[in-house]
Amino acid sequence: MAFDADTGRLDVVPDAPAVGTKLRWSAPKRLTAANKRVPNANARALHVLAPAPQKAGPGTAAADLTPQSAVPVAPGERRTPPDGYRHAIEAHCQAVRTSRVGPATAEVVERQTAAMRALSQREFPEPDAFPDDAPAPVGQVRTERRQAAATEAAALRRARAERAARHAGPVAVAPGPAPFRVPA
Repeated sequence: MAFDADTGRLDVVPDAPAVGTKLRWSAPKRLTAANKRVPNANARALHVLAPAPQKAGPGTAAADLTPQSAVPVAPGERRTPPDGYRHAIEAHCQAVRTSRVGPATAEVVERQTAAMRALSQREFPEPDAFPDDAPAPVGQVRTERRQAAATEAAALRRARAERAARHAGPVAVAPGPAPFRVPA
């Protein structure tokens, strides 16, 4: 397609992507062959461009190929969009999206959601001990924690005593539960 004598770059346009891959793999051989055929060319790099579009017809000549862009675009540099691009984007954004759900389906979904909320509230009720989400008094929380800790300690004592009774044999008698006492 083109040759730059200053850089030694040979640009090639293949007929198909597979041919381009084959050219890339055999680039060193191709460059050696090009330098032998044209001694003063000093080709150092083979640059394979995108495949040329195929024309409908019995044969496609290499002379019919046109370069894709005359002005190279630097990486990261944006090209200006076509004239109608912004207008089409604005029209797309302003278009009202129609709902794909019919009114009967929407009604069924609402009923199911309400039923699931009611079931959730019935199974996991929230205690109304403190109205209006007011924080619990510190003293009451401490008392509840102490009661829970005392109950847990009594359960552990009983479990240890029962385990010891099982290992000691039928003669040992497990002590009775400790008296439950609420700190004031």
